[in-house]
Amino acid sequence: MTSVAYMIKEAFNNLSRNALVVLGAILAVFISLTLTFGTLVFGEIVRVNTLQWAQDVRVIAFLQDDMTPETTAAMQNEIATWPQVADVFYVSKQDAFVEAQVLFSNDEAMLRVLDESPDLLPASIRVQPADPEDYDLIVIRLESTPGVQTVESAGDAIEAMIALRDGLQIMFWLLAVALGAAAVALIANTIHMAIYARREEIEIMRLVGASNAFIRTPFLIEGALEGLIGGALAVTFVVVAQQLAVDRLSELPEWINLTIHNDFILRQGALVLLFGLGAGLLGSSLSLAVHRTLRS
Repeated sequence: MTSVAYMIKEAFNNLSRNALVVLGAILAVFISLTLTFGTLVFGEIVRVNTLQWAQDVRVIAFLQDDMTPETTAAMQNEIATWPQVADVFYVSKQDAFVEAQVLFSNDEAMLRVLDESPDLLPASIRVQPADPEDYDLIVIRLESTPGVQTVESAGDAIEAMIALRDGLQIMFWLLAVALGAAAVALIANTIHMAIYARREEIEIMRLVGASNAFIRTPFLIEGALEGLIGGALAVTFVVVAQQLAVDRLSELPEWINLTIHNDFILRQGALVLLFGLGAGLLGSSLSLAVHRTLRS
């Protein structure tokens, strides 16, 4: 217990002896992990909004005029059982007429056509995919369904949305890996400087019989503390910034949602803290491994 207490005390002494260097390392870790955690939070916001936008993406199956209510209901019930379908509902000719009047409210020529032929628009079944990537399979199945006249979907828009989602996810993870590596390198450099500043003291400790583990452990604890403190500051900063954004940007359009579930914040925040701790330990270990004074 005495040795453990001494090593912890030495770790805190190292922090106080090199306050400016340690502060620089903590700030560097804070910036790196803030950007890392920030990209994760931003990625979650993009994911949530992508799913929200996807809810408005529907495949429309226009029905033949000879479809009876019973046949239409049976078709709707069958489509609802497809695993690719999240929701399905029926739009009658009358509902389509009312919808068209709203859509073409600024087009007088189209409104005249609608007034002259109120039954011009066919009834339809609107299908919401469970996943935007499933829309093409739904289109194929609807086109082969008896009673369906034509099928329309925002295929290009859906593919663009999927490509945007996947591209942003890849970018976020690459950036997180790069920033994480930078945090490890910065901690390793800080520990290296601390070892160099105490090189004479370390040599004396080795001469009096101190083991490598006894000498190395305070530096490991120091690196872990730097990473943990930097991670805690990063999590706090990002959470506060996200909450301020939600409060201050309340007038954003309804289709932009900045709110994130607390379980995501807790889960990812805990991972960032663990990463800060692990980065500190890894950085310290790398510095100790390459420093000739403390090689095993």
